[in-house]
Amino acid sequence: MSTLKPPVSDTDQQTGNLHAGITLVEYGDYQCPHCGHAHPLLKRLIKEHGRSFRFVFRNFPLQESHPAAFIAALAAEAAARQGKFWEMHDIIFENQEDLHGSSFTQFAETLGLDSKTFARDWESKDLVAKVEADFESGIRSGVNGTPSFFLNGKKLNSYDGTYESLAEAISLPVQGH
Repeated sequence: MSTLKPPVSDTDQQTGNLHAGITLVEYGDYQCPHCGHAHPLLKRLIKEHGRSFRFVFRNFPLQESHPAAFIAALAAEAAARQGKFWEMHDIIFENQEDLHGSSFTQFAETLGLDSKTFARDWESKDLVAKVEADFESGIRSGVNGTPSFFLNGKKLNSYDGTYESLAEAISLPVQGH
């Protein structure tokens, strides 16, 4: 069974109960239709059960299939520097059919981000390195498609595109942790 490499750390984008005994990690691509399908399911899961688990998002842009995925990941990470990662994450997924350079600038304006800071951060080598590190961790963890989920460090194979498969996974008693 594939395991998460490296483990979740402070450099990861996370929400929910950061001290929970259950951690769900998604490797996602902002242009992937399957990730787009999973997005509202995850939002519901966090809304209904966010106190019982921690949710982590790692970037896994599949650039050959989704040419805007990498710049979308950079936009979300740039927004994180102004405390708005999850807001940018959501707006990108909610506008998945319209992702191009100027749309990210519009999203930043909608979120009230400082546009000069956003533009500078969006092109930052540090953020390119962060997105590439997320992608590399996915490769080392055995990710070969998106979305891929890990529950407490182990690859979750029970996700079948339904809310129920995610809710059942986080409610299962976890062995060895």
